[in-house]
Amino acid sequence: MNFKTLAAAILLTLSSTAIMADDELISRPEVQQYINKTAMDHGFAPEEIAGWLQQAEFKGNIINILDKPSTSRPWHEFEANFVNKTRINNGAKFWRENAILIGDITRKYQVAPEVLLAILGAETNYGRYTGSFRIVDALSTIAFNYPRRAAYFQGELTQLFLLAREEKKDPLSFKGSYAGAMGWPQFMPTSFRKWAQDWDKDGYHDIWNNPGDAMASVAYYLNQHGWQDGGDTYTAVNFNGDPSQLVADKFKLQYTVDELIAKGVMPINEINTKQQAVLYTLETEPGFIQHFLGFNNFYVITRYNKSTLYATAVLQLADEIKKAYVNGDDLPKPAVAKKDAKQADKSKK
Repeated sequence: MNFKTLAAAILLTLSSTAIMADDELISRPEVQQYINKTAMDHGFAPEEIAGWLQQAEFKGNIINILDKPSTSRPWHEFEANFVNKTRINNGAKFWRENAILIGDITRKYQVAPEVLLAILGAETNYGRYTGSFRIVDALSTIAFNYPRRAAYFQGELTQLFLLAREEKKDPLSFKGSYAGAMGWPQFMPTSFRKWAQDWDKDGYHDIWNNPGDAMASVAYYLNQHGWQDGGDTYTAVNFNGDPSQLVADKFKLQYTVDELIAKGVMPINEINTKQQAVLYTLETEPGFIQHFLGFNNFYVITRYNKSTLYATAVLQLADEIKKAYVNGDDLPKPAVAKKDAKQADKSKK
C-alpha cells in the first residue's frame, strides 16, 4: 500500500471512528488531523488514539489557570514557601530512612544527595503531592483549547501515548499536575522518555511509586545536564552600572567571572574567576535588590526549572537539609529529656 492509499484508509477509519464515537472533541477537524498524523508518524491505529481522546475530559479550570496573568513573587515572599522547617526536616528524615539507596544513586550519577533531595522536596514533598489530574485530560485540554501553547502540548500528548506503549500501560491511567507533569520529579512526557530511569530493573520507570526510580531519574537528569560534583553553586556580589542586559541573559551560561567583572560585577568573596557564571537579582527585602552570580551547578538547576528563584530555593533548601541531617534535627527529642527538664524546673521552685 502506497502512502496516499494508506493516508486515505486512515482518514476513512478516522472519519468512521468520529461518527461512531459521536464525540465533540474527536469530530473537530484539527483533532482529526492530529490523530491522522500521530497514527502515521508513530504506528498507532487511528481508532486507538480516537478512543483515548474520546474518553478525555475537558478541564476548563486548567484554561482558567493558564489565562491568569503570570506574576512572579519577590524572593522575600517566595523563599518561605520552599525553605522552611517542614521541608527541611522532611528531607533530613527521608535521607535517614533511605540513606543506602540515596548513597548508591548519588555515587553512580555523581550528584550531591542534598540537592537531589531538595528538588524532590520542592517538587512534590517526596511524592506526597504528585497531582490528581489525569494526564490525558490535562494535555488534551490545553492541546486543543489553548492556541498559544497548542503545538507544545500536542507534542506532549503524543509523547504520553508513546511512553504508555513503552511502559505497557493504559495512557488513561497516568496522573499528575494540571499542566501534565508527572511523578515525584514532575517530568513532562518528553522528559520522562528522555530521563526517567528504571533503577530496580523491573521493566518500568515508576516515578510515581518507586523512590529509587524517582531519585535516579532526577540524578540522571542533573548528571546529563552537566552537574559538577563539588562545584560552586552561587554567591552574592555587588554590581556597578546597569545590569539589565546581563540579567536578561541569566539563563545563558556564556561569560566567565573575569568577563563579568569587566562588565561591572564586584565579587564579595574569593571565587574562581575562570569559571562561567550568570548574573541575576533577587528582591531580598521589599524594595531592596541584591545581585548574585550563579555558577555551572546553579545553571544546571535552571535547566530543570527555568527560574532563578527556584534554583536559589533548591540550593538553600539543600544546604539546610544537609545541616539537619548531620545535626539530627529530624530525630524525635527523647522523652527523658522533657521529663528531666520538668524536674529541673520543679527543683528551681
